[in-house]
Amino acid sequence: MSNQWLSSLKIFSIIGKSSNFPIIETLRGMRTRTTLLAIRQNRAEKIGYESYEFVSIVLAGGQGMNYLEQLNQALQYIEEHLDSTIDKEELAKITGYSFAYFQRTFSLLTNITLGEYIRRRKMTRAAIDLRNGEERILDIALKYGYDSADSFTRAFQQLHGITPSLARREGSTIKSYPPMTFHISIQGDTSLNYRFEKVHTMRIVGVKKVFVAPQENEGSVDVFWNEVFSDGRYEQLCTLLMKEPKGVHGFMQVIDENTVEYTIGVVTDEKPPENMEVYEVPEANYAIFEAKGPIHKTMADLWSRIFREWLPTSGYRHAETVEIECFRNQGNRQAEDFQYEIWIPIKRIR
Repeated sequence: MSNQWLSSLKIFSIIGKSSNFPIIETLRGMRTRTTLLAIRQNRAEKIGYESYEFVSIVLAGGQGMNYLEQLNQALQYIEEHLDSTIDKEELAKITGYSFAYFQRTFSLLTNITLGEYIRRRKMTRAAIDLRNGEERILDIALKYGYDSADSFTRAFQQLHGITPSLARREGSTIKSYPPMTFHISIQGDTSLNYRFEKVHTMRIVGVKKVFVAPQENEGSVDVFWNEVFSDGRYEQLCTLLMKEPKGVHGFMQVIDENTVEYTIGVVTDEKPPENMEVYEVPEANYAIFEAKGPIHKTMADLWSRIFREWLPTSGYRHAETVEIECFRNQGNRQAEDFQYEIWIPIKRIR
């Protein structure tokens, strides 16, 4: 049975006055608490991993505010260490996630990679130092983590469009990317349909590929799918006797901050073909989100909404195990009525 999540309070990235980022009006001084209300047959019921119909979720803070506070503390830590070492383990400690998952969450929330955000903030501060001080360019380069004036100049020119030397001249134009913070904003929107399921260990047969920095190589997973469709491996997978969830799916595992493993495969007990491999997806509780429409138009938006809207205020955290792009339907993936699901492994926030 599908559940319906009615969105009233949403999490957005709020960034200072920069033409490259959205500016969203925020609520000031709002006292909030988070209440999760499940109603079925006119009575309130405890929420578990069985099927419950969610009539509404009243979003009003607890867990959501803690999530915001952790993100903002992480951003404040980054801001305070732009001219020194940004410790990945410290960021993991602040957010409660591994650094790899914090980095991925940041990218989904803001549509910019964490590395690019840090680079922009460093170059903004460096431009101010150049205009206001007498420090040598090499000293400023070393201050912000560059090992030479040349590497610093390339990064500076890529962002500002001029060299550090020209930036010092009166009348030169430089760019400013202010610090980012997260706030709560009220905005009505469409519902998210989802359900909870406890999924036992799954044996996967499929084709695995390792992607380096996939967030910086948009479309790389799509290219992988096209390869499997075109070289006959998709048809091979379809011939195997499948178990639930039936279909050829995408199984994604974040390995570290720069590496993601993506497997196109099926759940089966059969022996793998010679050009494929076997691996297991561990038992986990999943939040399963329903989607409809062409995947090239709808999937990226659904991923973003899960991380921006649902996860911060759901009372759950990402369990940091395998995510699944579930395709039970073998029809046209660009059709308006194509249906698929995104499975997010979750665990309760204690």
